[in-house]
Amino acid sequence: MKFCEKLNEYIASISCTAKELCALSGISEATLSRYRSGERVPELGTKGFDGLCTGIAQIAESKAPNLTYEKIKEEFCSCSDFDSTDKELLRKNFNTLISALSININRMCRYINYDVSTVFRIRNGTRNPADFEGFSSAVASFIAEEMKSPSELTVLAELLGCSTNEITDQSAVYTTVKKWLVKEKQQKPDTIGVFLNRLDEFNLNEYIKVIKFDELKVPTVPFQLPSSRTYFGIEEMKESELDFLKATVLSKSMSPVTMYSDMPLKEMAKDADFSKKWMFGMAMMLKKGLHLNQIHNIDRSFDEMMLGLESWIPMYMTGQISPYYLKGIQDGVFHHFLKVSGSAALTGEAIAGYHSDGKYYLTKSRKEIAYYEKRAQELVANAYPLMEIYRSDKENELNAFLLSDSDKPGKRRSILSTLPLYTADRELLKQILKRNKISEERQKNILEYAEARKLRVIKILETKILEDEIPIVTKDEFAAHPQVLELSGIFCETDITYSYEEYMSHLAMTEEFAASHSNYKLLKASTPAFRNLQILIHEDQWVMVSKSKAPAIHFVIRHPKLRKAIENFIPPVIDK
Repeated sequence: MKFCEKLNEYIASISCTAKELCALSGISEATLSRYRSGERVPELGTKGFDGLCTGIAQIAESKAPNLTYEKIKEEFCSCSDFDSTDKELLRKNFNTLISALSININRMCRYINYDVSTVFRIRNGTRNPADFEGFSSAVASFIAEEMKSPSELTVLAELLGCSTNEITDQSAVYTTVKKWLVKEKQQKPDTIGVFLNRLDEFNLNEYIKVIKFDELKVPTVPFQLPSSRTYFGIEEMKESELDFLKATVLSKSMSPVTMYSDMPLKEMAKDADFSKKWMFGMAMMLKKGLHLNQIHNIDRSFDEMMLGLESWIPMYMTGQISPYYLKGIQDGVFHHFLKVSGSAALTGEAIAGYHSDGKYYLTKSRKEIAYYEKRAQELVANAYPLMEIYRSDKENELNAFLLSDSDKPGKRRSILSTLPLYTADRELLKQILKRNKISEERQKNILEYAEARKLRVIKILETKILEDEIPIVTKDEFAAHPQVLELSGIFCETDITYSYEEYMSHLAMTEEFAASHSNYKLLKASTPAFRNLQILIHEDQWVMVSKSKAPAIHFVIRHPKLRKAIENFIPPVIDK
């Protein structure tokens, strides 16, 4: 039986009108008419198909109770002309595969014979493969060819939810991956997407108000703590952390603080009361004016790594933190813990897998602090910057970095929340600035910056590819969220808005710029990925996450694991 025949059979059996079914299913009468005539067949996993199944099931509740959503869906899927491939599920699983396995997209595209831009559109949902069967087969074949070492197969088995014994040869890998691509599973949260969205939404000014940071008074009452104390287990470990922060805040020392831990984070994060107290202690430490060298342990699971970085977002914004990481896999047998200030040192250890049996030691002894300070200095000496952080006081350094990088080979990509400044002509920019009542001095500064950006981009385009993803917004969307000039590079936090006509003029200029520069590729998204972030990528070199306001700040990330995750990040297409 064909889909249209089954649909008409359902409509007749539950005695409903087209108008009634459309209202419940969320599809238009014209679309339903095409489904009924056989002119079109919906796709599995789409809102239209799910809505149709839901609408029929709701109407059938009082007329045919045995006609459930699951049964309707199953019978539709068995129709002779219905493609039972869940395209949305395939897209999500394909994205997960690329992110989890750090796939080299260019190499994969060459292997599966797909253009990189086509794969990009498949990943963000704006395009489907012409042949789903062929596409999933080609991807599975590529994975089988790539994943051969024991460590790679272990990671792959973890992702696929099977044992390594089930994927011992290429044929088994191919079969398992192909089935997995279209198999429903519990989706893990997109941790890099969550991190970027929280960074996008974070407002330092609001955060300061909420925690009343400006009202905090650093106490001077002596903190009564023995010269040393030992702690056991997770609960006492939390206590030791808070005691260390108290000792550091209440002392007269202004020495930098160094902190490192490869202890598991999830148990700590579950304790909301501890997290609140810890964050308050950290805020007090920063309020005191102490500089913090934070050595992150990146050799965690990706979820744990991102969980740790998320908690540091507010503190990164202050400019008082230098983030580092240690290269290479750390000791997998022991967990370690070292926090040192000018007034206290906290150290600890636990056997991996037995965090609850750990032992921690806090000391205020000058001799012991000197010993641990030396260890902390040696640790920092062995560490590498996790990211360079540029705030307004480092504007010249940021410009110097970007200028020097423009000579280096490699493809550039950007995910933008507004149109690129360098594609607008000077007259349009002057018009926008004048309408926004920007001072003459500030106008001059912005126009000079825009010209410098344009020259730098044109220089890059002489020999290298630059690909920009830009949002295309409708007039109604623009009215709700007016687009603004992207001026984070000069740390301008004032919203300088377009009128809709100015926005459309700039969009036309951007399209003309793409047409006149063969190395400039323009990708259009139906919605902005972010409101307050731009992501610049120099593939295999660095990514820069730029926040436009509250505060204007730039994070240049080079660590391979984190950089690759952001490189592979595909902003979701938001259904309107």
